[in-house]
Amino acid sequence: MKKEAAEVIVVGGSLGGCIAALSVAKMGLSVILTEETDWVGGQLTSQAVPPDEHPWIEEFGCTATYRAFRNRVRAYYKQNYALTEKAMKEERLNPGNAWVSRLSHEPKVALQVLQDMLAPYVNSGKIRILLNHKPIDAQTSRDKIESIVIRNHVKGELIELTGSYFLDATECGDVLPLAEVEYVIGAESQKETGEPHAPLQADSKDVQAITHVFAVDYIKNRNFIIEKPEQYDFWKQYIPSYSKWPLLSWYAVNSLDTSTMKKFTLFPNEQDIPALFTYRRVLDVTHLIDSIYDGDVSLINWPQNDYFLGSIIDVTEEERETHLKGAKQLSLSLLYWLQTEAPRLDGGKGYPGLRLRKDVVGTEDGLAKYPYIRESRRIKAQYTITENDVSKELREGIRTYPDSVGVGSYHLDLHHTTVSNRTFYIPSHPYEIPIGALIPLRVTNLLPACKNIGTTQITNGCYRLHPTEWNIGEAVGYLAAYAIANEVEPKEVRQNSKHLQAYQQLLVEKGIDLHWPDEMEF
Repeated sequence: MKKEAAEVIVVGGSLGGCIAALSVAKMGLSVILTEETDWVGGQLTSQAVPPDEHPWIEEFGCTATYRAFRNRVRAYYKQNYALTEKAMKEERLNPGNAWVSRLSHEPKVALQVLQDMLAPYVNSGKIRILLNHKPIDAQTSRDKIESIVIRNHVKGELIELTGSYFLDATECGDVLPLAEVEYVIGAESQKETGEPHAPLQADSKDVQAITHVFAVDYIKNRNFIIEKPEQYDFWKQYIPSYSKWPLLSWYAVNSLDTSTMKKFTLFPNEQDIPALFTYRRVLDVTHLIDSIYDGDVSLINWPQNDYFLGSIIDVTEEERETHLKGAKQLSLSLLYWLQTEAPRLDGGKGYPGLRLRKDVVGTEDGLAKYPYIRESRRIKAQYTITENDVSKELREGIRTYPDSVGVGSYHLDLHHTTVSNRTFYIPSHPYEIPIGALIPLRVTNLLPACKNIGTTQITNGCYRLHPTEWNIGEAVGYLAAYAIANEVEPKEVRQNSKHLQAYQQLLVEKGIDLHWPDEMEF
Protein backbone atom coordinates (compact mmCIF):
# COMPACT_ATOMS: atom_id res chain seq x y z
CA MET A 1 0.00 0.00 0.00
CA LYS A 2 1.32 3.42 -0.97
CA LYS A 3 1.74 6.10 1.70
CA GLU A 4 1.38 9.83 1.18
CA ALA A 5 1.45 12.72 3.63
CA ALA A 6 0.45 16.37 3.85
CA GLU A 7 -0.11 18.74 6.72
CA VAL A 8 -3.86 18.66 6.10
CA ILE A 9 -5.89 15.89 4.45
CA VAL A 10 -9.23 16.96 2.97
CA VAL A 11 -11.34 13.88 2.29
CA GLY A 12 -14.01 14.77 -0.25
CA GLY A 13 -13.90 17.27 -3.10
CA SER A 14 -17.28 18.79 -2.29
CA LEU A 15 -17.85 22.53 -2.53
CA GLY A 16 -16.77 22.85 1.10
CA GLY A 17 -13.83 20.55 0.51
CA CYS A 18 -12.51 22.59 -2.43
CA ILE A 19 -12.52 25.88 -0.56
CA ALA A 20 -11.17 24.24 2.62
CA ALA A 21 -8.18 22.94 0.65
CA LEU A 22 -7.71 26.35 -0.97
CA SER A 23 -7.81 28.11 2.42
CA VAL A 24 -5.22 25.75 3.93
CA ALA A 25 -2.92 26.24 0.92
CA LYS A 26 -3.27 30.02 1.16
CA MET A 27 -1.81 29.72 4.66
CA GLY A 28 1.29 28.06 3.22
CA LEU A 29 0.50 24.48 4.24
CA SER A 30 0.44 21.34 2.11
CA VAL A 31 -2.90 19.68 1.32
CA ILE A 32 -4.09 16.42 -0.19
CA LEU A 33 -7.66 16.67 -1.51
CA THR A 34 -9.44 13.42 -2.40
CA GLU A 35 -12.64 13.04 -4.41
CA GLU A 36 -14.85 10.01 -5.06
CA THR A 37 -15.82 11.07 -8.61
CA ASP A 38 -13.67 12.56 -11.36
CA TRP A 39 -15.08 16.10 -10.83
CA VAL A 40 -14.44 18.29 -7.80
CA GLY A 41 -17.17 20.71 -6.77
CA GLY A 42 -19.94 18.57 -5.30
CA GLN A 43 -23.32 20.26 -5.47
CA LEU A 44 -22.32 22.59 -8.28
CA THR A 45 -20.67 20.01 -10.53
CA SER A 46 -20.90 16.26 -9.92
CA GLN A 47 -24.43 16.66 -8.46
CA ALA A 48 -25.52 19.22 -11.10
CA VAL A 49 -27.33 21.60 -8.74
CA PRO A 50 -27.09 25.34 -9.55
CA PRO A 51 -26.65 27.55 -6.49
CA ASP A 52 -29.61 28.02 -4.15
CA GLU A 53 -29.06 31.40 -2.52
CA HIS A 54 -30.74 34.02 -0.38
CA PRO A 55 -32.19 37.36 -1.62
CA TRP A 56 -29.24 39.47 -0.42
CA ILE A 57 -26.48 37.40 -2.04
CA GLU A 58 -25.43 40.13 -4.50
CA GLU A 59 -24.72 42.61 -1.68
CA PHE A 60 -23.98 40.59 1.43
CA GLY A 61 -24.20 37.21 3.09
CA CYS A 62 -21.33 35.24 1.56
CA THR A 63 -17.55 35.16 1.77
CA ALA A 64 -15.30 37.18 -0.51
CA THR A 65 -14.09 34.03 -2.25
CA TYR A 66 -17.66 32.85 -2.91
CA ARG A 67 -18.42 36.24 -4.41
CA ALA A 68 -15.25 35.93 -6.49
CA PHE A 69 -16.48 32.53 -7.69
CA ARG A 70 -19.80 34.04 -8.75
CA ASN A 71 -18.02 36.90 -10.55
CA ARG A 72 -15.73 34.42 -12.31
CA VAL A 73 -18.73 32.42 -13.55
CA ARG A 74 -20.24 35.51 -15.11
CA ALA A 75 -16.89 36.55 -16.54
CA TYR A 76 -16.44 33.07 -18.03
CA TYR A 77 -19.61 33.41 -20.06
CA LYS A 78 -18.72 36.92 -21.19
CA GLN A 79 -15.19 35.93 -22.19
CA ASN A 80 -15.97 32.62 -23.87
CA TYR A 81 -19.54 32.72 -25.18
CA ALA A 82 -20.86 34.83 -28.06
CA LEU A 83 -23.32 36.84 -25.97
CA THR A 84 -25.69 39.53 -27.11
CA GLU A 85 -24.83 43.15 -26.39
CA LYS A 86 -27.59 43.22 -23.76
CA ALA A 87 -26.19 40.15 -22.00
CA MET A 88 -22.65 41.55 -22.08
CA LYS A 89 -23.84 44.69 -20.32
CA GLU A 90 -25.71 42.84 -17.57
CA GLU A 91 -23.62 43.20 -14.44
CA ARG A 92 -25.66 40.46 -12.76
CA LEU A 93 -25.90 38.13 -15.73
CA ASN A 94 -27.91 34.98 -15.05
CA PRO A 95 -26.80 32.56 -17.81
CA GLY A 96 -29.85 30.34 -17.44
CA ASN A 97 -32.43 32.93 -16.38
CA ALA A 98 -33.73 30.32 -13.93
CA TRP A 99 -36.39 31.37 -11.47
CA VAL A 100 -34.81 29.45 -8.57
CA SER A 101 -31.38 31.08 -8.77
CA ARG A 102 -29.83 34.45 -9.60
CA LEU A 103 -26.84 32.64 -11.09
CA SER A 104 -27.87 29.40 -12.79
CA HIS A 105 -25.04 28.01 -14.90
CA GLU A 106 -23.76 24.82 -16.47
CA PRO A 107 -21.93 22.30 -14.23
CA LYS A 108 -18.89 22.28 -16.53
CA VAL A 109 -18.52 26.04 -16.15
CA ALA A 110 -18.55 25.71 -12.34
CA LEU A 111 -15.95 22.93 -12.65
CA GLN A 112 -13.69 25.08 -14.83
CA VAL A 113 -13.94 28.08 -12.50
CA LEU A 114 -13.18 25.97 -9.41
CA GLN A 115 -10.22 24.39 -11.16
CA ASP A 116 -8.95 27.85 -12.11
CA MET A 117 -9.22 29.01 -8.50
CA LEU A 118 -7.27 25.97 -7.30
CA ALA A 119 -4.77 26.01 -10.19
CA PRO A 120 -1.96 28.14 -8.67
CA TYR A 121 -1.80 25.91 -5.61
CA VAL A 122 -2.15 22.68 -7.60
CA ASN A 123 0.53 23.76 -10.05
CA SER A 124 2.88 24.81 -7.24
CA GLY A 125 2.40 21.50 -5.46
CA LYS A 126 0.69 22.91 -2.37
CA ILE A 127 -2.52 21.04 -3.25
CA ARG A 128 -2.49 17.49 -4.58
CA ILE A 129 -5.86 16.25 -5.88
CA LEU A 130 -6.62 12.52 -5.97
CA LEU A 131 -9.73 11.88 -8.08
CA ASN A 132 -11.74 8.63 -8.10
CA HIS A 133 -10.69 7.88 -4.52
CA LYS A 134 -13.03 6.93 -1.69
CA PRO A 135 -12.16 6.53 2.03
CA ILE A 136 -12.45 2.94 3.22
CA ASP A 137 -10.64 2.81 6.56
CA ALA A 138 -9.12 4.94 9.32
CA GLN A 139 -6.50 4.35 11.97
CA THR A 140 -7.03 6.11 15.28
CA SER A 141 -5.21 6.43 18.58
CA ARG A 142 -7.31 7.55 21.53
CA ASP A 143 -8.90 10.83 20.43
CA LYS A 144 -6.83 11.38 17.28
CA ILE A 145 -6.92 10.12 13.72
CA GLU A 146 -3.54 8.74 12.66
CA SER A 147 -4.31 7.99 9.01
CA ILE A 148 -7.03 7.49 6.43
CA VAL A 149 -6.94 4.77 3.79
CA ILE A 150 -8.45 5.58 0.41
CA ARG A 151 -9.11 3.31 -2.56
CA ASN A 152 -8.90 4.23 -6.23
CA HIS A 153 -12.09 2.58 -7.49
CA VAL A 154 -10.83 2.69 -11.07
CA LYS A 155 -7.45 1.00 -10.52
CA GLY A 156 -8.12 -0.65 -7.15
CA GLU A 157 -4.99 0.83 -5.56
CA LEU A 158 -4.88 1.73 -1.86
CA ILE A 159 -3.18 4.80 -0.39
CA GLU A 160 -2.66 5.54 3.30
CA LEU A 161 -2.82 9.27 3.99
CA THR A 162 -1.24 10.85 7.06
CA GLY A 163 -1.45 14.44 8.26
CA SER A 164 -1.91 16.70 11.27
CA TYR A 165 -5.58 17.38 10.50
CA PHE A 166 -8.27 15.52 8.62
CA LEU A 167 -11.23 17.43 7.19
CA ASP A 168 -14.31 15.40 6.31
CA ALA A 169 -15.76 17.06 3.22
CA THR A 170 -17.50 13.98 1.84
CA GLU A 171 -21.14 14.34 0.86
CA CYS A 172 -22.36 11.79 3.40
CA GLY A 173 -19.83 12.32 6.21
CA ASP A 174 -18.08 9.07 5.30
CA VAL A 175 -15.03 9.61 7.51
CA LEU A 176 -17.10 9.82 10.69
CA PRO A 177 -17.97 6.11 11.07
CA LEU A 178 -14.55 5.01 9.80
CA ALA A 179 -12.80 7.07 12.49
CA GLU A 180 -15.44 6.31 15.14
CA VAL A 181 -16.37 9.98 15.45
CA GLU A 182 -19.66 10.43 17.29
CA TYR A 183 -22.40 11.49 14.86
CA VAL A 184 -26.12 11.66 14.18
CA ILE A 185 -28.07 10.80 11.04
CA GLY A 186 -31.78 11.04 10.33
CA ALA A 187 -34.43 12.46 12.62
CA GLU A 188 -33.74 13.38 16.23
CA SER A 189 -36.62 13.37 18.72
CA GLN A 190 -38.24 16.39 20.34
CA LYS A 191 -36.83 15.25 23.66
CA GLU A 192 -33.29 15.29 22.27
CA THR A 193 -33.39 18.69 20.55
CA GLY A 194 -36.32 20.62 22.05
CA GLU A 195 -37.54 21.39 18.52
CA PRO A 196 -41.31 21.61 18.01
CA HIS A 197 -41.08 20.22 14.46
CA ALA A 198 -38.97 17.22 15.48
CA PRO A 199 -40.84 13.89 15.71
CA LEU A 200 -41.65 12.31 19.03
CA GLN A 201 -39.37 9.36 18.26
CA ALA A 202 -35.89 9.53 16.76
CA ASP A 203 -35.27 7.51 13.60
CA SER A 204 -31.83 7.30 12.03
CA LYS A 205 -33.29 5.83 8.84
CA ASP A 206 -35.68 8.77 8.30
CA VAL A 207 -33.41 10.94 6.12
CA GLN A 208 -34.16 13.50 3.45
CA ALA A 209 -34.73 12.48 -0.16
CA ILE A 210 -31.86 12.27 -2.62
CA THR A 211 -32.21 13.28 -6.26
CA HIS A 212 -30.38 12.04 -9.34
CA VAL A 213 -30.28 15.13 -11.50
CA PHE A 214 -30.17 15.01 -15.29
CA ALA A 215 -29.89 17.60 -18.06
CA VAL A 216 -32.17 18.10 -21.07
CA ASP A 217 -32.73 20.49 -23.91
CA TYR A 218 -35.82 20.71 -26.12
CA ILE A 219 -36.00 20.64 -29.89
CA LYS A 220 -39.51 20.93 -31.24
CA ASN A 221 -40.70 18.41 -33.83
CA ARG A 222 -37.87 15.98 -33.03
CA ASN A 223 -38.03 12.61 -31.32
CA PHE A 224 -35.50 11.75 -28.60
CA ILE A 225 -37.61 9.28 -26.62
CA ILE A 226 -35.35 7.07 -24.51
CA GLU A 227 -35.79 3.35 -24.04
CA LYS A 228 -38.52 2.60 -21.52
CA PRO A 229 -36.84 2.42 -18.08
CA GLU A 230 -36.89 -0.90 -16.26
CA GLN A 231 -38.92 0.49 -13.31
CA TYR A 232 -41.18 2.81 -15.31
CA ASP A 233 -44.40 0.88 -14.69
CA PHE A 234 -43.75 1.00 -10.93
CA TRP A 235 -43.02 4.73 -10.86
CA LYS A 236 -45.91 5.59 -13.20
CA GLN A 237 -48.35 4.08 -10.70
CA TYR A 238 -46.60 5.12 -7.49
CA ILE A 239 -48.70 7.48 -5.35
CA PRO A 240 -46.84 9.00 -2.35
CA SER A 241 -48.45 8.91 1.09
CA TYR A 242 -48.90 12.70 1.07
CA SER A 243 -50.69 12.96 -2.29
CA LYS A 244 -53.70 11.76 -4.24
CA TRP A 245 -51.74 12.10 -7.49
CA PRO A 246 -48.94 9.86 -8.75
CA LEU A 247 -45.39 11.10 -8.18
CA LEU A 248 -45.07 11.32 -11.99
CA SER A 249 -47.65 14.05 -12.44
CA TRP A 250 -47.76 17.83 -12.61
CA TYR A 251 -48.68 18.06 -8.92
CA ALA A 252 -46.18 18.61 -6.12
CA VAL A 253 -46.21 19.94 -2.57
CA ASN A 254 -46.75 23.69 -2.29
CA SER A 255 -43.66 25.10 -0.57
CA LEU A 256 -45.66 27.98 0.91
CA ASP A 257 -48.10 25.55 2.51
CA THR A 258 -46.75 21.99 2.57
CA SER A 259 -50.16 20.62 3.53
CA THR A 260 -51.42 21.45 0.03
CA MET A 261 -50.44 20.52 -3.52
CA LYS A 262 -49.60 22.84 -6.41
CA LYS A 263 -49.94 22.34 -10.15
CA PHE A 264 -47.00 22.80 -12.51
CA THR A 265 -46.34 22.42 -16.22
CA LEU A 266 -43.27 22.22 -18.45
CA PHE A 267 -42.93 25.48 -20.35
CA PRO A 268 -43.93 29.13 -19.67
CA ASN A 269 -47.56 29.67 -20.63
CA GLU A 270 -50.39 32.18 -20.75
CA GLN A 271 -52.18 30.48 -17.84
CA ASP A 272 -49.40 31.47 -15.39
CA ILE A 273 -48.94 27.87 -14.25
CA PRO A 274 -45.36 27.61 -12.91
CA ALA A 275 -43.06 26.17 -15.58
CA LEU A 276 -40.53 23.60 -14.39
CA PHE A 277 -38.28 23.68 -17.45
CA THR A 278 -37.16 27.19 -16.53
CA TYR A 279 -36.98 26.36 -12.81
CA ARG A 280 -33.34 25.22 -13.04
CA ARG A 281 -32.53 26.26 -16.61
CA VAL A 282 -28.76 26.77 -16.88
CA LEU A 283 -28.44 28.11 -20.42
CA ASP A 284 -30.91 30.53 -22.01
CA VAL A 285 -30.20 30.78 -25.74
CA THR A 286 -31.66 34.30 -25.91
CA HIS A 287 -28.33 35.39 -24.37
CA LEU A 288 -26.47 34.11 -27.45
CA ILE A 289 -25.91 35.70 -30.86
CA ASP A 290 -25.01 32.42 -32.58
CA SER A 291 -26.69 29.01 -32.78
CA ILE A 292 -24.11 26.73 -31.19
CA TYR A 293 -26.81 25.50 -28.78
CA ASP A 294 -29.85 23.78 -30.29
CA GLY A 295 -32.03 24.97 -27.42
CA ASP A 296 -32.14 25.99 -23.77
CA VAL A 297 -30.53 23.57 -21.31
CA SER A 298 -32.25 22.71 -18.04
CA LEU A 299 -31.22 20.58 -15.06
CA ILE A 300 -34.07 18.42 -13.82
CA ASN A 301 -34.11 18.50 -10.04
CA TRP A 302 -37.81 18.62 -9.24
CA PRO A 303 -40.11 17.25 -6.51
CA GLN A 304 -41.06 14.58 -9.07
CA ASN A 305 -37.62 12.96 -8.96
CA ASP A 306 -36.94 13.27 -5.24
CA TYR A 307 -36.26 9.67 -4.16
CA PHE A 308 -37.44 8.83 -0.63
CA LEU A 309 -38.05 5.07 -0.61
CA GLY A 310 -34.99 4.42 1.54
CA SER A 311 -31.73 5.77 2.91
CA ILE A 312 -28.29 5.17 1.37
CA ILE A 313 -26.48 5.98 4.65
CA ASP A 314 -25.66 3.38 7.32
CA VAL A 315 -27.41 0.58 5.46
CA THR A 316 -26.09 -2.63 3.89
CA GLU A 317 -24.30 -2.36 0.56
CA GLU A 318 -27.19 -4.22 -1.05
CA GLU A 319 -29.71 -1.71 0.32
CA ARG A 320 -27.53 1.19 -0.78
CA GLU A 321 -27.24 -0.12 -4.32
CA THR A 322 -30.99 -0.81 -4.45
CA HIS A 323 -31.82 2.77 -3.51
CA LEU A 324 -29.16 4.32 -5.75
CA LYS A 325 -30.59 2.33 -8.65
CA GLY A 326 -34.11 3.33 -7.61
CA ALA A 327 -33.16 7.02 -7.65
CA LYS A 328 -31.68 6.67 -11.14
CA GLN A 329 -34.69 4.75 -12.36
CA LEU A 330 -37.03 7.39 -10.95
CA SER A 331 -35.23 10.16 -12.82
CA LEU A 332 -35.17 8.20 -16.10
CA SER A 333 -38.84 7.32 -15.59
CA LEU A 334 -39.64 11.01 -15.11
CA LEU A 335 -37.89 11.78 -18.40
CA TYR A 336 -39.73 8.97 -20.22
CA TRP A 337 -43.06 10.18 -18.78
CA LEU A 338 -42.29 13.73 -19.89
CA GLN A 339 -41.44 12.52 -23.38
CA THR A 340 -44.42 10.19 -23.82
CA GLU A 341 -47.31 10.75 -21.40
CA ALA A 342 -47.09 14.11 -19.64
CA PRO A 343 -50.34 16.05 -20.24
CA ARG A 344 -49.77 19.20 -22.31
CA LEU A 345 -51.80 22.36 -21.92
CA ASP A 346 -52.97 22.00 -25.55
CA GLY A 347 -54.65 18.70 -24.69
CA GLY A 348 -51.97 16.46 -26.13
CA LYS A 349 -49.50 14.20 -24.36
CA GLY A 350 -45.74 14.06 -24.18
CA TYR A 351 -42.78 16.14 -25.30
CA PRO A 352 -40.67 13.80 -27.49
CA GLY A 353 -38.38 16.76 -28.32
CA LEU A 354 -36.85 16.61 -24.84
CA ARG A 355 -33.30 15.36 -25.33
CA LEU A 356 -31.16 13.83 -22.61
CA ARG A 357 -27.91 15.83 -22.61
CA LYS A 358 -25.31 13.36 -21.37
CA ASP A 359 -22.48 15.74 -22.24
CA VAL A 360 -23.73 18.42 -19.83
CA VAL A 361 -23.17 16.16 -16.79
CA GLY A 362 -20.29 14.17 -18.27
CA THR A 363 -21.72 10.65 -17.95
CA GLU A 364 -22.72 7.78 -20.23
CA ASP A 365 -26.20 7.36 -18.73
CA GLY A 366 -27.01 11.09 -18.75
CA LEU A 367 -27.46 11.24 -14.98
CA ALA A 368 -25.26 13.34 -12.72
CA LYS A 369 -22.07 11.68 -11.52
CA TYR A 370 -23.39 11.61 -7.96
CA PRO A 371 -26.86 11.97 -6.44
CA TYR A 372 -27.77 15.27 -4.82
CA ILE A 373 -27.31 14.61 -1.10
CA ARG A 374 -29.39 16.88 1.10
CA GLU A 375 -28.61 15.28 4.44
CA SER A 376 -25.28 13.99 5.68
CA ARG A 377 -24.11 12.34 8.85
CA ARG A 378 -23.65 15.19 11.33
CA ILE A 379 -21.03 15.37 14.06
CA LYS A 380 -22.04 15.48 17.69
CA ALA A 381 -20.58 18.92 18.26
CA GLN A 382 -19.56 21.24 21.05
CA TYR A 383 -22.69 23.20 20.09
CA THR A 384 -25.66 21.94 18.09
CA ILE A 385 -27.75 24.46 16.14
CA THR A 386 -31.48 23.81 16.54
CA GLU A 387 -34.71 25.10 15.11
CA ASN A 388 -35.00 27.38 18.14
CA ASP A 389 -31.89 29.27 16.96
CA VAL A 390 -33.19 30.23 13.51
CA SER A 391 -36.95 29.84 13.08
CA LYS A 392 -39.06 32.99 12.71
CA GLU A 393 -41.85 31.10 14.43
CA LEU A 394 -39.78 30.67 17.59
CA ARG A 395 -37.61 33.75 18.01
CA GLU A 396 -37.44 37.44 17.16
CA GLY A 397 -34.43 38.55 15.17
CA ILE A 398 -31.12 37.00 14.25
CA ARG A 399 -29.31 34.94 16.85
CA THR A 400 -25.76 36.22 17.18
CA TYR A 401 -22.86 34.15 18.48
CA PRO A 402 -19.67 35.47 20.06
CA ASP A 403 -17.83 32.63 18.30
CA SER A 404 -19.36 33.18 14.85
CA VAL A 405 -17.26 32.19 11.83
CA GLY A 406 -19.65 33.26 9.08
CA VAL A 407 -23.18 33.96 7.95
CA GLY A 408 -25.88 32.54 5.70
CA SER A 409 -29.59 32.46 5.07
CA TYR A 410 -32.18 30.01 3.78
CA HIS A 411 -35.54 28.64 4.82
CA LEU A 412 -35.76 25.53 6.99
CA ASP A 413 -36.33 23.38 3.91
CA LEU A 414 -36.88 19.70 4.67
CA HIS A 415 -37.61 17.51 1.64
CA HIS A 416 -39.74 14.40 2.09
CA THR A 417 -38.02 11.92 4.36
CA THR A 418 -37.61 8.22 3.77
CA VAL A 419 -39.74 6.80 6.60
CA SER A 420 -42.31 9.36 7.75
CA ASN A 421 -42.43 11.35 4.47
CA ARG A 422 -42.26 14.54 6.58
CA THR A 423 -41.67 17.80 4.75
CA PHE A 424 -41.80 21.48 5.63
CA TYR A 425 -40.61 24.88 4.48
CA ILE A 426 -40.39 27.11 7.56
CA PRO A 427 -39.36 30.79 7.33
CA SER A 428 -36.11 31.46 9.15
CA HIS A 429 -33.99 34.43 10.08
CA PRO A 430 -30.60 34.96 8.46
CA TYR A 431 -28.16 33.05 10.62
CA GLU A 432 -24.59 32.86 11.84
CA ILE A 433 -22.29 29.84 11.97
CA PRO A 434 -20.89 29.25 15.48
CA ILE A 435 -17.47 27.65 15.72
CA GLY A 436 -18.91 25.34 18.35
CA ALA A 437 -20.87 23.58 15.59
CA LEU A 438 -17.60 22.81 13.77
CA ILE A 439 -15.83 21.04 16.64
CA PRO A 440 -16.50 17.38 17.53
CA LEU A 441 -17.16 16.43 21.13
CA ARG A 442 -14.13 14.18 21.42
CA VAL A 443 -11.84 13.69 18.40
CA THR A 444 -9.26 16.45 18.33
CA ASN A 445 -7.90 16.52 14.76
CA LEU A 446 -11.00 16.00 12.63
CA LEU A 447 -13.17 18.87 11.41
CA PRO A 448 -16.36 18.79 9.32
CA ALA A 449 -16.13 20.83 6.11
CA CYS A 450 -19.57 20.74 4.50
CA LYS A 451 -23.06 19.54 5.50
CA ASN A 452 -21.76 17.41 8.39
CA ILE A 453 -21.49 20.14 11.05
CA GLY A 454 -23.40 20.21 14.33
CA THR A 455 -26.91 20.87 13.09
CA THR A 456 -30.08 18.89 13.63
CA GLN A 457 -31.97 17.32 10.75
CA ILE A 458 -34.21 20.38 10.78
CA THR A 459 -31.52 23.06 10.78
CA ASN A 460 -29.55 21.06 8.23
CA GLY A 461 -32.40 22.18 5.96
CA CYS A 462 -31.03 25.73 5.90
CA TYR A 463 -27.31 25.20 6.58
CA ARG A 464 -26.84 22.79 3.66
CA LEU A 465 -27.02 25.26 0.76
CA HIS A 466 -24.15 26.35 -1.48
CA PRO A 467 -22.95 29.65 0.08
CA THR A 468 -23.18 28.27 3.62
CA GLU A 469 -21.32 25.07 2.75
CA TRP A 470 -18.64 27.22 1.10
CA ASN A 471 -18.38 29.40 4.24
CA ILE A 472 -18.13 26.30 6.45
CA GLY A 473 -15.34 24.80 4.34
CA GLU A 474 -13.43 28.07 4.22
CA ALA A 475 -13.68 28.69 7.97
CA VAL A 476 -12.64 25.10 8.73
CA GLY A 477 -9.64 25.33 6.41
CA TYR A 478 -8.42 28.43 8.23
CA LEU A 479 -9.20 26.81 11.59
CA ALA A 480 -6.98 23.82 10.81
CA ALA A 481 -4.20 26.13 9.61
CA TYR A 482 -4.53 28.35 12.70
CA ALA A 483 -4.45 25.34 15.03
CA ILE A 484 -1.29 24.00 13.38
CA ALA A 485 0.46 27.38 13.39
CA ASN A 486 -0.35 28.05 17.04
CA GLU A 487 -0.04 24.47 18.30
CA VAL A 488 -3.50 24.47 19.82
CA GLU A 489 -6.55 22.26 19.38
CA PRO A 490 -9.71 23.69 17.77
CA LYS A 491 -11.62 23.44 21.05
CA GLU A 492 -8.96 25.66 22.67
CA VAL A 493 -9.53 28.25 19.95
CA ARG A 494 -13.17 28.35 20.94
CA GLN A 495 -12.53 28.37 24.70
CA ASN A 496 -9.62 30.80 24.82
CA SER A 497 -10.72 34.38 24.10
CA LYS A 498 -7.26 35.39 22.89
CA HIS A 499 -7.13 32.62 20.31
CA LEU A 500 -10.77 33.09 19.32
CA GLN A 501 -10.26 36.80 18.64
CA ALA A 502 -7.07 36.12 16.67
CA TYR A 503 -8.76 33.42 14.59
CA GLN A 504 -11.83 35.56 13.94
CA GLN A 505 -9.57 38.44 12.92
CA LEU A 506 -7.90 36.11 10.43
CA LEU A 507 -11.31 35.26 8.98
CA VAL A 508 -12.24 38.93 8.65
CA GLU A 509 -8.94 39.65 6.91
CA LYS A 510 -9.70 36.83 4.47
CA GLY A 511 -13.07 38.34 3.59
CA ILE A 512 -15.41 36.34 5.82
CA ASP A 513 -18.20 38.33 7.48
CA LEU A 514 -18.99 37.17 11.01
CA HIS A 515 -22.30 39.01 11.51
CA TRP A 516 -25.15 40.44 9.49
CA PRO A 517 -25.21 44.28 9.37
CA ASP A 518 -27.58 45.88 11.87
CA GLU A 519 -28.88 48.28 9.22
CA MET A 520 -30.08 45.56 6.86
CA GLU A 521 -33.82 44.96 6.63
CA PHE A 522 -34.97 41.36 6.52
